[in-house]
Amino acid sequence: MLDRSPMNERSHLELITIYELCRILGGSLDIGRTFRAALNVLSTHIDLPRIMIVQADAEDGLLRVQASTGLSREQEARGVWHAGEGVIGHVFHSAMPVVVPDVGQAPEFIDRTGAFGPGGQGDEPDDGVMRAFVVVPMKTEQGVVGVLAAQRLVQGAARLADDQRLLTMAATLMAQAATLHDAVRDEHQRLQQETTRLRKALRHEPPRGRYSLDNVIGVSRPMQQVFEEVHQAAPSRATVLLRGESGTGKEAIARAIHFLSPRKDGPFIKVNCAALTESLLESELFGHEKGAFTGAVGERKGRFELAHGGTLFLDEIGDVSPGFQAKLLRVLQEREFERVGGSRPVKVDVRLICATNRDLEKMVQRGEYRADLYYRINVVSIFLPPLRERRADIPALVGHFIDRFNKENRRALKVTPEAMKVLTRCYWPGNVRELENCIERTATMVQGEHIRDLSFPCKHNRCLTQTLHFLDKADAVAAVMPAPEPAGLPMPRAPQRPPAAVGDTASGRGADDLGGAARSGWTGAPAHGGASWPGGAASDADDDLSIGDDDDGPDADGVTRIGPTERLPPVPRQFSAARPPDSERDRLIWAMEQCGWVQAKAARLLKITPRQLGYALQKHHIEVRKF
Repeated sequence: MLDRSPMNERSHLELITIYELCRILGGSLDIGRTFRAALNVLSTHIDLPRIMIVQADAEDGLLRVQASTGLSREQEARGVWHAGEGVIGHVFHSAMPVVVPDVGQAPEFIDRTGAFGPGGQGDEPDDGVMRAFVVVPMKTEQGVVGVLAAQRLVQGAARLADDQRLLTMAATLMAQAATLHDAVRDEHQRLQQETTRLRKALRHEPPRGRYSLDNVIGVSRPMQQVFEEVHQAAPSRATVLLRGESGTGKEAIARAIHFLSPRKDGPFIKVNCAALTESLLESELFGHEKGAFTGAVGERKGRFELAHGGTLFLDEIGDVSPGFQAKLLRVLQEREFERVGGSRPVKVDVRLICATNRDLEKMVQRGEYRADLYYRINVVSIFLPPLRERRADIPALVGHFIDRFNKENRRALKVTPEAMKVLTRCYWPGNVRELENCIERTATMVQGEHIRDLSFPCKHNRCLTQTLHFLDKADAVAAVMPAPEPAGLPMPRAPQRPPAAVGDTASGRGADDLGGAARSGWTGAPAHGGASWPGGAASDADDDLSIGDDDDGPDADGVTRIGPTERLPPVPRQFSAARPPDSERDRLIWAMEQCGWVQAKAARLLKITPRQLGYALQKHHIEVRKF
């Protein structure tokens, strides 16, 4: 016959309770619903009228009721303790269980909820029943994650020690469940963030890179860095300064920044500051009132007002006059201005994007540009590389231009690999704009359906880029005529050269074509007998030139090489109009000044080719002046 003593019945009940708690806590990851079900089991099996779980809030650190049984919503909302406050705060802080036999006689008991003291939840204050309060910590290896608190009505042979032991086991199981839930939640959030990042990266990932822009082609590493900076800067309101040579696509990048920003639904207004005078630029940007000047027959809004809520793109910001720089500075600082002829301030909300191909730092040093305006517009600088530094983009750009030409002209042109090799080796001083013009010009004049390497004008010494960068308009006719011979000295005949490779421009030669003459096997002879200036003798050693030698130092005859194939002729040490300076750098500067910084004329004066002259200018870091 089974023993039905009260002790055995209590042990059997505790075993069933623990079993039910394990089943409930392991059945779901919804920690709120799981805790409520577990508290209901405790309240029903061992007759606890009120029981609650208190945990620290992650935001403010206060102890709040997370789940309860026997408490109303209002009582749960009132259950807030500071760490160390009352019995709840003491147990959470010390991680030690506390049993209060009679809450009515315990001054340390603070009933924030109003449910565990006398008269709580409809109980009579004077019913004569003693109310005990059992509080145990929910501990893990990492520390205390909460507090399990229960109310026991002390009647008959109630044993608070048994309640404390059972609640301690239940609190341990609940603490493990809470820790597991937090770990799963954190991992789920991390996976969600990683998934979102990967989806965004895949959505914007080009074939060979991570980033892309809708209206810009760029798969090379320099352009991928530009795209990354654009994606980083676009969501903010910071002013962006686009730096780069002319033709690199600064306006396309500015438009991409606008459409990637929160202002994409607003207007995108662009102004070329170099195309307008100071007075016209002020009226164009700020607008004018009626009668402000002759011809102002009505009120007109400026570009700043038209760009309200959107983006204003100021191209060639480095070309504005000093007087207008002060006016522009006030608008950038205050975001308000006055129309021409008006006195009422106008406030605007405009995101500013500026662009320039000028060296603003040198202009600030020379006093040509205001330093305060420079610091105001140079918040986020994005440098656009020239096309010669991102040659990997040339095939994609060529394909884009050819496709557009075919659609507009109903043709089916294709570029041969030999022609693509010519394009990728070009220096492209005009960058993407020059490449587009070259493709359109060649596609228009080519016969058949294939653009070959011989289809380009540069293969027939008719490259328009060379003419543009070598000659000034005023000297175009004089440049094609033979240069006058120095008095008393016959002009030495220049060596026969092969046709200039594509890319020979003002800088000398294509970046990938240095030493091309040596690689192709061509051997050119120097000027007959060596060229010399008045007072200088021709050296026989000039006839002994090693092809491809790029030594920067002087040879045995004391002549310094300037290129891979030839040297400048020796000169006397006097400096005059008839006798150039002694050092190679001074001679180069002298020749450029004599010819008005026209490289083709200076090359003829020095009896060398423009290609060699450009190489020498690069070697000595001589900046070519442009007028």
